[in-house]
Amino acid sequence: MDAGGGIPRIVSEQGRHELLVDGKPFLLLGAQVNNSSNWPAMLDQVWPAIEKIQANTVAVPIAWEQIEPTEGQFDFSFLDTLLAQARQHRVHLVLLWFGTWKNTGPSYAPSWVKLDNRRFPRVQTRDGKLLDSLSPLAGATLDADRTAFVQFMTHLRQVDGARHTTILVQVENESGSYGTDRDYSSAANAQFAAQVPAVLLQASGKQGGSWSQVFGNDAAEYFEAWSIAHFIGQVAAAGKAVYPVPMYVNSALRDPLHPGPAGSYPSGGPSDNVMFIWKAAAPALDLLAPDIYHSDDAYYTAVLDRYSKSDNPLMVAETGNGQPYARYIFAALGRQAIGFMPFGIDYTGDNNWPLGACKVDADALEPFAMNYRLLQPLGGLIADLSYAGKVWGASEPDHVHRQTLDLGAWQATVSYGLPQFGSGTPPPGNTPPKGGVLIAQLGKDEYLVTGYFARVEFAPGKGGEHRHFMMERVEEGTYDSQGQWHFLRRWNGDQTDYGVNFSDRPQVLHVKLATY
Repeated sequence: MDAGGGIPRIVSEQGRHELLVDGKPFLLLGAQVNNSSNWPAMLDQVWPAIEKIQANTVAVPIAWEQIEPTEGQFDFSFLDTLLAQARQHRVHLVLLWFGTWKNTGPSYAPSWVKLDNRRFPRVQTRDGKLLDSLSPLAGATLDADRTAFVQFMTHLRQVDGARHTTILVQVENESGSYGTDRDYSSAANAQFAAQVPAVLLQASGKQGGSWSQVFGNDAAEYFEAWSIAHFIGQVAAAGKAVYPVPMYVNSALRDPLHPGPAGSYPSGGPSDNVMFIWKAAAPALDLLAPDIYHSDDAYYTAVLDRYSKSDNPLMVAETGNGQPYARYIFAALGRQAIGFMPFGIDYTGDNNWPLGACKVDADALEPFAMNYRLLQPLGGLIADLSYAGKVWGASEPDHVHRQTLDLGAWQATVSYGLPQFGSGTPPPGNTPPKGGVLIAQLGKDEYLVTGYFARVEFAPGKGGEHRHFMMERVEEGTYDSQGQWHFLRRWNGDQTDYGVNFSDRPQVLHVKLATY
């Protein structure tokens, strides 16, 4: 069934991660369509936006209500249409399973599920109020969701198992509950009073006891995280049993700098403070991914740091499609991200302002298109070097206009807002912030350097500060579709006297450093 290197997979070694598609390193430069663009009549308004942004992967919802409007009767016509058109447009797919949870609610579950509170009970608050979220402890809900997901994955294997158009599957969407720290139904209360599962005790290094005894003030949120992760983990495991493409969940975030109480963000979802619970409860999931809709650099980079872990590949599953978000692809790649996906990329007229652009048109997409035009030819190389721990990146902060990257034997100082020629004054920054730089080590003292709206200056690393050094050779070139380097010209003189400077042009350099 499989061709060209096997089913897509994520490999990990020494705390680093790589996505392989048809056996080759793949950097996911993605775009997610709007929620309601998952119908055949909407696709004509999707592909022009995808072409504009130059994405190599498109994330599209597959709704439970869409494939099983009547219990036990399945319709995969949209999936078949989507696969055919994606192949025509030469892009891969990430399929988003909108089932029991979509933004914490069951809005994409079929009516026979979301209107039947007796069979498919909802979460209850401490005072008995019903919330929109379905309870993760209801066996009937798990059985129904899992059955539909298995049917979906079985059909996907049949129609795409040899083609690998689909490279990732998201299981549910932004799970958790607002307005409570946990489910307080009678079934939930009974399980809350029971013993914490042994696998979680082992993961947390705790001794046995009830949830309150083991986790104290965190018990309610940790219990909810276990309940939801265990539910979704079983759905994912059942789907993987029929077609084991990589699977992940996405997180509606808690504020990484000033977190509020559970319930002010989706309690039980894969927020950064309960990632260890999700890892223990749902081992079938390959990664937990953040949805980042705050463009402040301290917030954004804090989220990247929390989700980039030795046991968790970093992927930005969703981010705003406004200009301030585009620059963060460089910071993400510098933290070994395997993928990046702005949300709302189509021309349906929908928008999620103020979380993204107020109007999605060619001008709004251009900052992302610039990045993808630059990075597409480098994708496989960057993915491979990242897996080897040889990639660094920086995105322009809001208030700091100079950063230093530690490359080991060397360091790179990145400045924003300086002219291409001359030292000038301290860097003033760009208005608005839009700069970014990516550096990858090609060999001893040799680096690939690229970016936009930034200056990069090299110097010896720690211990070599007093050594004389120079940029021995700076070449500009391009990479072809086979990953081969093609020399264009050598930079020298005015082009290197003040570091190497990147404007709005997609330029890629090979820089050889030397001491004397």
